[in-house]
Amino acid sequence: MDGGNHSMVSEFVFLGLSNSWEIQLLLFLFSSVFYAASLMGNLLIVLTVVSDARLQSPMYFLLANLSIIDLIFCSTTAPKMIYDLFRERKTISFEGCVVQIFFIHAIGGTEMVLLIAMAFDRYVAICKPLHYLTIMSSWRCILFLLTSWFIGLIHSMTQLIFVIDLPFCGPNELDSFFCDLPRFIKLACLETYKLEFMVTANSGLISVASFLILIISYIFILATVQKKSSGGIYKALSTLSAHITVVVLFFGPLIFFYIWPFPTSQLDKFLAIFDAVITPFLNPVIYTFRNKDMKVAIRKLCTQFMNYSKIS
Repeated sequence: MDGGNHSMVSEFVFLGLSNSWEIQLLLFLFSSVFYAASLMGNLLIVLTVVSDARLQSPMYFLLANLSIIDLIFCSTTAPKMIYDLFRERKTISFEGCVVQIFFIHAIGGTEMVLLIAMAFDRYVAICKPLHYLTIMSSWRCILFLLTSWFIGLIHSMTQLIFVIDLPFCGPNELDSFFCDLPRFIKLACLETYKLEFMVTANSGLISVASFLILIISYIFILATVQKKSSGGIYKALSTLSAHITVVVLFFGPLIFFYIWPFPTSQLDKFLAIFDAVITPFLNPVIYTFRNKDMKVAIRKLCTQFMNYSKIS
């Protein structure tokens, strides 16, 4: 597609979330609080895992990397959304839009694969506890992490390679608060039905496939535990509950975006806000409150910080 050289659109205009001043103020307060909480919560988990020797295990290594991904993910769209809420003209450059799309899909794809790696970690911990440290060795954890980023980057580049050179000659209005790839494609000055289908199918396929792999892994874990001990299934459910909750919160909006046949703009925007600022906030909350070791380590870190502040 060589029409990109003749594109007359240098920027896109976001229609935003609402024209009501009261709703904009409410969204500003809501988004700002949850974005700040997401940053602090995920940063706290990373610092806690790095600083506490008792948390130097594969599970916490993967958890810390999930928090790093959430830090990047919530910073991809939330700051721009918050900044634009009270701007009369909400714009983003063509290049900025492409960069935002790239990071959204790269980080999203990376997190999907990392969640699968975390599910495998829980399988080994529950079903093969005696071989846990042997199977979940340091090199395997690093391999999981590198594979997650590799697949995420490949997924994102695959999406962009077909749209980067699309010609845009107007209109340039996106009915959203961020550069949503399907809406971005619809603004191109040519027939994009097949391209829209391909992009949506690509993202939908990886989302549904990852979600099904995770659900099957949970069923397999519970079935394995049930065979060994009927009473152990409750302990396994308790161990998996935090991870299952995070998976549902992450994949729920994504699957709705790509599978629901009757898209509605307002509902899409609500789910996008949920995905952008609430899910990254809930992840550290869920893992912290469901994990005794994390709570102890965080209290210890906070105590050390307060003692250091007093001395200083």
